[in-house]
Amino acid sequence: MMFWDSSAIIPLCIEEPQTKLVQQLIRKDGSIAAWWGSLIECYSAFARLRREGFLKAEEEDHVRDILTILSDAWTEIEPGADIRDIAGRLLMIHSLHAADALQLASALIWAGKRPKGHHFVCLDVKLREAARKEGFALFPIDMP
Repeated sequence: MMFWDSSAIIPLCIEEPQTKLVQQLIRKDGSIAAWWGSLIECYSAFARLRREGFLKAEEEDHVRDILTILSDAWTEIEPGADIRDIAGRLLMIHSLHAADALQLASALIWAGKRPKGHHFVCLDVKLREAARKEGFALFPIDMP
């Protein structure tokens, strides 16, 4: 099982340049651990794409259905005081937005606060760098 950031979940639902890459990862492992807020982050991305004219309303409904299937199967890391405290620490040492700090804090909880040997799937450059500094192995490998 690998921890998946929302940036990597979105191309599982909608065709993007990184879709084939993340599809290969999910075929290899098949299991997703994700933050409790990932579903809402993905919904937000889909709604933005609809508002900007890249998705029609019916297409947005379809990608939400795909996301629901994925989220029904993934291991969800629930919010809590530990995640909030870790996210606060992460914001002091990494250049992250609040949601990204919560994502990374959730991944750290998932990894038992020992990220070495655990995999973090992410397409966001800043979050990848913070996850690397925290000790996670990053996927996809061939990104900056």
